[in-house]
Amino acid sequence: MRKIVLVGLAFMVVCASGCIGSSDGDETIVIGSKLFNEQYIVAHMAALLLEEHGYNTEVREGLGGTLVNYEALKKGQIDMYLEYTGTVYNVIFKLPAPDTWDVSTIYAAVEEKLMEEDSISIAARPGFRDDYAIAVYEDWAVTYGVETLTELGLHGASFSIGTDPEFASRQDGLPQVEKVYGFTFGSVKQMQPTLMYEAIKNNEVDAISAYTTDARVDMYDLVLLEDDKAAFPPYDAILITRAELADNDELMESLAMLNDLIDTATMRALNYEYDVEKREPRDIAYDFLVDQGLLTE
Repeated sequence: MRKIVLVGLAFMVVCASGCIGSSDGDETIVIGSKLFNEQYIVAHMAALLLEEHGYNTEVREGLGGTLVNYEALKKGQIDMYLEYTGTVYNVIFKLPAPDTWDVSTIYAAVEEKLMEEDSISIAARPGFRDDYAIAVYEDWAVTYGVETLTELGLHGASFSIGTDPEFASRQDGLPQVEKVYGFTFGSVKQMQPTLMYEAIKNNEVDAISAYTTDARVDMYDLVLLEDDKAAFPPYDAILITRAELADNDELMESLAMLNDLIDTATMRALNYEYDVEKREPRDIAYDFLVDQGLLTE
């Protein structure tokens, strides 16, 4: 999951009055977002689906990091935004880490904690996860017979990995991999994220850390090794909103169209359109929803 957690941004950029809208009124539903690709794209998907059902919307692209968006949501300055279960668990509530990360258990804990602490509901679960991962070239994986992190661990001491400094030190990053799978890489080379992909391309490292929705995974024709022992926290994408808005059945039915709509590979492809093809996020969202039969051209 993305690392950005900005707390210093002022709330001047968010609406000062109530944002909750209705399909027969003039009020506007304000959708916040964090500061990267899929956040913009999914925010516009939510907006387009709501607009299709008669709601007025406004998307606040790049409102801020995790805590900026979450505080804005609690205060009614935005009505919803896309979050991730692992971020809620680890960053917002700082819950104790389990020995391994079960997806269903973490989701249930997050859902309960959001409602219990802040009266916040999960409006939709799009289906993709923006998890940490270890990426390698496919021919390398075939050569060494490696498809999972368990198999990587059988040879780990002879392999090198390129990683950004945060992944190398975070307890839910590389230390967690080595703890759960019981091996240590022979060489850990820390570098800026943009340099990791060039390093593996130039055979300077055998593997790199990655995010599962990162478009560069496809750009560089890499494959993601299976985290078969669930070492990494699950970062399931969830669209969250306040409980009073969740009581609006018509609105929730509109947002429910996002449920299980986007798997991780699809989100990675949509991010590619934004990052590489430089398309506008609303256009990406619109074309995708039309292709899925959820909007009419």
